[in-house]
Parts: sequence; structure tokens; C-alpha cells
Amino acid sequence: MWKPLITAFFMTATGGAWGIASTQAQTQQTTRFDQDLSSFKYPYAVQYFRTTRQNQLLNMAYMDIQPTGQAKDVVVLMHGKNFSGFYFASLISQLRAQNYRVIVPDQVGFGKSTKPEHFQFSFHALAELTHALLQKEEITQFQLVGHSMGGMLATRYALMYPQQVSNLVLINPIGLEDYKVLTGYQSLDALYADELNKTAEDIRNYQKKAYYDGQWSPEYEAMIQPSLGWLNGPDYPRIAYNAAQTTDMLYTQPVVYEFKNLSMPVTLILGQRDKTAPGRAWAPEANKPLMGNYPELGPKVAAMIPQAKLVKMPGLGHMPFIENFEAFMPLFLKALSEKPFEHTFGSANAQ
Repeated sequence: MWKPLITAFFMTATGGAWGIASTQAQTQQTTRFDQDLSSFKYPYAVQYFRTTRQNQLLNMAYMDIQPTGQAKDVVVLMHGKNFSGFYFASLISQLRAQNYRVIVPDQVGFGKSTKPEHFQFSFHALAELTHALLQKEEITQFQLVGHSMGGMLATRYALMYPQQVSNLVLINPIGLEDYKVLTGYQSLDALYADELNKTAEDIRNYQKKAYYDGQWSPEYEAMIQPSLGWLNGPDYPRIAYNAAQTTDMLYTQPVVYEFKNLSMPVTLILGQRDKTAPGRAWAPEANKPLMGNYPELGPKVAAMIPQAKLVKMPGLGHMPFIENFEAFMPLFLKALSEKPFEHTFGSANAQ
């Protein structure tokens, strides 16, 4: 059901030029995007929050999607590091149908938002910017959802502004462990060099291995179009530098020690095949197999959080809402409504 929606969106987003049937080589040659993804269409209208931070003007792109009927609540979605708000297209469609108003920001340094030349990236800074955006929209309370890096950011936001977050849902978040004690330090210069040397095949192969258990499909290929277009575009050095800065942020700014301070209900929805761990590539060999053990990390973190529910999705990895949307969505909607978990996926269980 979801595949036609996401396929149609991406054919529209790229103007239909490459299409789902295009070869990977053709995609690499024809896709070119500037730093603002000006020619890449999002699934819903994009607005901009214009503000000043760190002595520079910033544009924070966001989608504000109204429900089909009377709004029963507001849901804010925070994206992961390798994507931006566009990849929530199917979630947004279903939430809208359930009469949620949905706010989807592109964080500064990502998607259609400003790629600053000089910016001190921190989860605190990004949370404060998001808070300012929501204040502008006069949104005082909402349910907050974060995926991957967005889970770390959502956690930081919930710690900074607990009175605003009525419910927190974390979908395969990173940050369930402290990466800096498991891996070595890489300078920003080294991280930047790695980003500059990245190829289309590097992007594709990383996601194929880390997210999809060695599988690949046209839908997965469609999801990396912005990244491939940036590689071919005129602004890639700026994109690469911001990517290096946010990588540094992931493993030098842990949130794991503060899960115990979350005061709102929290649901962890975890694909059990996930092994994502920033910094594993340069970790000591003895530590590499210890990192990103989500079946072990999930119960450990859930025990830290005063009001936690843990939902396990066996056989799925870092992107459960992409890999199996039909199985994911009932669990997700129950987490948002704060109803008891009655649905299980396979041998999954909720704790």
C-alpha cells in the first residue's frame, strides 16, 4: 500500500526524469542538486522560518501539514542524519488521515535548510531552533517523534522543554550508548576528508548493509536521491563540511546518561536487526562487535526511563517504517494515542 505512494512521490520529486526504472548509473549522471535542494520537490508544501543565530541569517525549512478533519493533536517529526523531512512522506499521509497536524522541520545543515559556512552544531542549538520555530507557529504542546539522529535530538529537546512534550516516541534512535567511550577520536578535518572522498557507491553500499540487511530496491534507491544529487552538485564541499560537523556531534554529545530524567511517557520502537553505531569504523577491533547491539540496548535504556514502553520488531533494521510500513504503522499509532499495546509484530513484544 505504501510503495505506490512513495514511488509516485519520488518520481514527482525528480521531475520524473530518472524514474524508478532508471539505472543507477543514469541516476548518478543526471541528478544534480544545489545545497538547498531547490529542484527537489517535497511531498507537501515547504515553508521557511527565517531567523538569526551565531551572527548569521538562517532559513529553517519545514512542512506544516493540516489534518483531513478537525485536528486532535500535533505531532512533530525529527529526521535522521542521512535524510531530511521528505522521507517521512508515508508517515505524514497516515497521520494526516488520523487527524493529526504534522510539523516536519529540516534541521539546519540538512535538507532544504541553510547549510551554514560557520556554525557550532550541537543538539542543544538545534533543539532551541526547533523550539523557536514551534513558538512562531504558536504550538505549545505536542507529541514528539525522532528517528535515528532525530531520536537523540528529540531526547535533548524533551529534556530542555519537558512542559511542551506530552509524549515521546523514539524510532531506532542512535545514542542508546556513549560512542565516545567505545571508539577513538577523529578530528573534524579527518571527518571532512572522509565526506569529500565519498562516492555514490559508498552511500548506496552503506545503507544497503547497515539499513536493509544486504537488500536493495527501487524504493531504497529513491531515498538516496538528494545525497547523490549533492555529490554531483556545485555545493558539495559545504554539504560535506556540515556532515562532518554533525558526525562529530553524534559521538561527542551523548544523551544516554540523561534518559533517567525524561518526565513524559516514552515509547522505544526498535527494529531488532539494527546495529547502527557512529564511530564503529575507527573503533578498536575488540569494541566493534559490542557497538550498536539494539536487542541488548533497548531493554537497558527502557529500564532507565521512568515511563517507558519498549516495542520490538524482529527481522527489521534501522528503518522499520520503510522496510515494513504496514507492520510499523499500527504500533506507531498506538504509541501516539498512548493506548495499551495489544498488537505484536511476529514474535515482538511490548514492555
